[in-house]
This record gives sequence, C-alpha cells and structure tokens, in this order.
Amino acid sequence: MSDLLIIAAPDLLDKRREWLESLERERRLSANTLEAYERDTRQFLAFLTGHLGGPARVADVHTLRPADLRAFLAARRRQGSGARSLGRHLAGLRSLLRYLERQGLVNAAAAGAIRAPKQPKSLPKPLSDRQAVAVVAADAQLHDEPWIAARDAAVLTLLYGCGLRISEALGLLPDDLTREAHTLRVTGKGGKTRLVPLLPVIVETVESYKKLCPYVLAPDQPMFRGARGGPLQPAIIQRGMQKLRGAFGLPETATPHALRHSFATHLLAGGGDLRTIQELLGHASLSTTQVYTGVDTARLLEVYDRAHPRA
Repeated sequence: MSDLLIIAAPDLLDKRREWLESLERERRLSANTLEAYERDTRQFLAFLTGHLGGPARVADVHTLRPADLRAFLAARRRQGSGARSLGRHLAGLRSLLRYLERQGLVNAAAAGAIRAPKQPKSLPKPLSDRQAVAVVAADAQLHDEPWIAARDAAVLTLLYGCGLRISEALGLLPDDLTREAHTLRVTGKGGKTRLVPLLPVIVETVESYKKLCPYVLAPDQPMFRGARGGPLQPAIIQRGMQKLRGAFGLPETATPHALRHSFATHLLAGGGDLRTIQELLGHASLSTTQVYTGVDTARLLEVYDRAHPRA
C-alpha cells in the first residue's frame, strides 16, 4: 500500500479498494481475474501520476478524456502489452469507472468512447488423430465406476466422431441416437438443426453407456446423467478431460472442445471440402469454418520442416 500512496490520493485508493472488494463479494470473480484487475489499475494510477504531475484524485478521474485513456494504452503497448492484455486493461478501467459513476463521482463516458483493441484470431489447437482416438476410448476413462467410464467415453466419442459442441452432446435425448440410427439430428446454436453421419463405433459406444447406466432414461430427459441421476454438467466432462491430459501427457489445449476442432481438422486433412465441414459443424458462415485451413496448413508446414531433407 505504501507504493500506492505515492501514485494516488487516499480518496481514490479507498474507492479502488471498495471496487475490488465488490468484485470479489458480489461478482465472485476468480482470484486470477481480481489479481489482473488490481495490477492493471495500479499501472493506470502510476501512469496517471506521471500524466498529471501528482497523485491522482477522484476529481482527476472525473475529468478524464478519451485521449488520456488512449495515451495509457499506447504506453502499455510500447512496454510490450499485446492486444489481449490491452483489452483486459480497458475492461478493468471501465469496470472501475462504472463503479465510481454509480456513486455519482465520475463520468465513465471516456472509457465507453474507446474501442477495445482488435483481438487476434487464434487458431484451434486440435489433437493428433492418435491422441484423439486414445482419449475417447472406453478403457482410457479414469473412473472406477464402469457406467461412468462408459458415459464419459460416449460423450467424448460424440465430440470427436460427430464434431458436436459439448452442450449439443449433453442435450441429446435417448431416442435421438438408437442402435438402428445412421445419422444424428443435432440442434445447435440459434435452434438450427443439422444432420451428422454416425459411424458404427459411435453407436456402439453410446449403446454401451445406455446398457450400463443405472438410471431410467426417460425419453423427454437428457440421455447423459450425472452420478446422482441428474443431467450431466459440462464441468464433469471438462474435469475428466483434465485428468486424461495428465495421464496421456497432453497439453493444456487438449480440452473437450479441442475434440470438435480435431474432428474438423482431420476431415480436412483427409480431403473433406469446407462446405461439407461447415454443414457438419453447424457454422452459419463459411468464414468461421475457414479457420481450419490455417490449422491444416500449419500442420503441413510443421511436417515439411521436420521431414524434408532441404528444410
């Protein structure tokens, strides 16, 4: 706190402390987010001290202009902050200013007038085909209860074998996928439906789960159940995948959603066309699907650099 007294007046420090406490108490932000917001606003107060020539007060924040905030972001960029960090800086400042505005102390219009830096489009990080096949296998699931291991294998197989989002898989009803089924009708974002082909291994894996599940699978209730019989929550599958990462030595990017990316990338690598993959994924726009061309190109270049004798 002694360092902060140099860069901000007591009235502003008190309000900043109240804001951080409200974020923890009312919005229940994670410890990492709170730490980032604390650091970002501390850096802003340090900048404001140099900008104003003295410790910043609440009254000084009241008179902030968009140009002042842009100058802070520009200074952070010169010090190495990327677009994601700059976006978080701005989000933290907006939150603080809105908090002060609700108390009638400042006008937050300056922060609202600034656009967040354009975020770089990150490429999906798929698993290799061997990794994907390994983690969806029934005997790979790290659970002592056979029916739960079968359940997790069925969910992960749907993500990789059909390219489903986790919410789509967990929203399936028992009659959506039967032993005789050759296609699966999926309801995706915006209520849009699509048909996805079913490989025999997918049907067999789901049927194995149904056979072992100790609960009655009512036709109007989700097919996948939690340990106590309620609807299965995404966090359970995510935690299971986290354990699989440790067991198989996979990177942090190996998430349930990465299996959907793997589905698309492996289809593309095998000669699938973008339009078909777009339909299978349920993307409204082809431009969303085109990100996978970047993934595949990156993999091809990696193989080239590693294997070509002149590389």
